[in-house]
Amino acid sequence: QVQLVESGGGLVQAGQSLRLSCVASGSIRRINTMGWYRQAPGMQRELVATITTGGGSNYADSVKGRFTVSRDNAKNTVYLQMNSLKPEDTAVYYCNVILQTSSTSPWFSHWGQGTQVTVSS
Repeated sequence: QVQLVESGGGLVQAGQSLRLSCVASGSIRRINTMGWYRQAPGMQRELVATITTGGGSNYADSVKGRFTVSRDNAKNTVYLQMNSLKPEDTAVYYCNVILQTSSTSPWFSHWGQGTQVTVSS
């Protein structure tokens, strides 16, 4: 069984910063891509940022230059540093990890429970 535990969400004013963390634990053999998605009320879930095992990253255009994704492979942890936050960044942020639980299992995509980020104007 795999668990993803997110932390770091909250309420901030526009222009401020937040740092999200997500720790993967449980029956994990190998982790591939880790990342963050978000879902605002009435909207579809959208990609925010992803990072590969080798450190290659990908960002949504709306967050480029403001958000930075990073990971600590030794701790099975992915981070999202969010600077210059805007009201339109308000959403529930979900951690996503693609991993294997054994050498013979396929790669599965796992999701965290979500953490609320609210940015006031």
